[in-house]
Amino acid sequence: MDTLLFAIAQLNPTAGDIAGNTAKLINARNEAAARDAHILVAPECYISGYQVDDLVLLDGFLETVAAAIDELAALTADGGPAVIVGAPRRHEGRIFNSVFVLDEGRVTAIRDKAKLAIGGGFDDPRNFATGEMPGPVMLRGVLIGLPICEDMWHADLVECLDESGAEMLVVPNGSPFEAGKTDQRMMTAVARVSETSMPLMYVNQVGGVDDEVFDGASFCINPGGKIGAYLPCFTESVTTVEAKRGPAGWVFSGPVVKPDEGEQALWRAIALGIRDYTQKNGFERVILGLSGGIDSALVAALAVDALGADRVDAVMMPSPYTSPMSIEDAETLAANLGIRLRRVDIEDAMQSVDTALSPALQKGLGDVAAENLQSRLRGLTLMSISNTEGQMLLTTGNKSEYATGYATLYGDMCGGYAPLLDLWKTEVFALCRWRNANLPQGALGPEGAIIPERIITRPPSAELRPDQKDSDSLPDYSQLDPIMKGLVEDMASTELLISKGHDAPSVRRSAHLLQRAEYKRRQGAPGPKLSARAFYRDRRFPITNRYPLAGEK
Repeated sequence: MDTLLFAIAQLNPTAGDIAGNTAKLINARNEAAARDAHILVAPECYISGYQVDDLVLLDGFLETVAAAIDELAALTADGGPAVIVGAPRRHEGRIFNSVFVLDEGRVTAIRDKAKLAIGGGFDDPRNFATGEMPGPVMLRGVLIGLPICEDMWHADLVECLDESGAEMLVVPNGSPFEAGKTDQRMMTAVARVSETSMPLMYVNQVGGVDDEVFDGASFCINPGGKIGAYLPCFTESVTTVEAKRGPAGWVFSGPVVKPDEGEQALWRAIALGIRDYTQKNGFERVILGLSGGIDSALVAALAVDALGADRVDAVMMPSPYTSPMSIEDAETLAANLGIRLRRVDIEDAMQSVDTALSPALQKGLGDVAAENLQSRLRGLTLMSISNTEGQMLLTTGNKSEYATGYATLYGDMCGGYAPLLDLWKTEVFALCRWRNANLPQGALGPEGAIIPERIITRPPSAELRPDQKDSDSLPDYSQLDPIMKGLVEDMASTELLISKGHDAPSVRRSAHLLQRAEYKRRQGAPGPKLSARAFYRDRRFPITNRYPLAGEK
């Protein structure tokens, strides 16, 4: 056969929903059959969803996965498309991350992942055994190499496939979004193609799973490094790609779209994370506190773009320190977005708690406790509404605040999902300006400058005491963020950052704040991973830790 028609199933599975994932793949196969495709390719661990962590250890889980594979295999007896699909399996007492080839009514081949992913939120060796170096599989008259995700990043494994006679590479993936990762994937794929002269098909999943957002962006690379196909980011699709055998081997040909980059990619990743975390966990609506500040404004805009204005509720909870400007800006934002805004004043509650605690506190509430009380009363208010009406509460803190501990446990950290958890404050400003000038693809919110300019330009403030500004407690964010980025994402020492020209007292204070706030972050809600090192799976520091991160002797 000199021509093969592939169907790339860039689908959005749900972790643990074996029946639902299987049904979606059957629909994709029917669509592929209607287009006369020969082979349907699905992502890594698609049947179980990915990542599933310790679900693979549950009694009966892998047996249910195996039954789904058998069901799919039986369907291929109809003479329609063969199926290449990822799923975990147990073999001889060990669990493998595997890819199954289904054709002619049966499982015709299985290959196991040989290079297990570690780091970047992955810990494959915890649940999976290392597979043997794989050989190619014969399918529809073609020898196809099936490296699984991390396998592609290792030249020795792909070289083994090349030496074993593979004619093309088809790579099922579960690769989550990370800023700049699109280029890394492409460069790695081009390197494998250059080394072997084989074309490569990269098939990635779409969707959110806890803190991870999978961006799709499946592609094909031909010999010479030319792009043969590129699928949309953050979008489910079943896309046909033709493979033709020529004098120099196989060449892929399919649609090529421009990948999302910069703020567009960040926005769509966060929005998809909100949508999937909300819907896959059984919520129909979300709620958030709207303060008139920039962080809650951004979360509200993202939530509306992700879910639609009719599924987003906001609550303004002014205290005696809330400025009229903040109330006005919150009302303007809510009107721009078309969302419901309720007002619950917390002054009476503040006084009631202060009165109730007075007998136990001879000197009354301390300054910090009084500030935190306001945040906790707001958290109490939002959680009470959430418990009563069933919305999921979105938190509004950003990465700069979580890094420094400039957030209140059981207060503004209350909630189920933290959309800005991996977004620095300077990125919050940039993303707000970008959204005011752009309507993201697939957004359900309105076009135009939806975030009032004053929210973006006024000095940030928690408004927990008179005339308070963030700069009273923290360095300017333009100074703080590069320091924290170095400490968190680059794992740089204070000495290295100081040698690069950062202000020494600011570096040491930032490192001290970062270390001191570890216990807070451990109790926070998950949020979408956007960088190489986010606050969730990526950072594993002990809470009880006397190592002098700030450089003290």
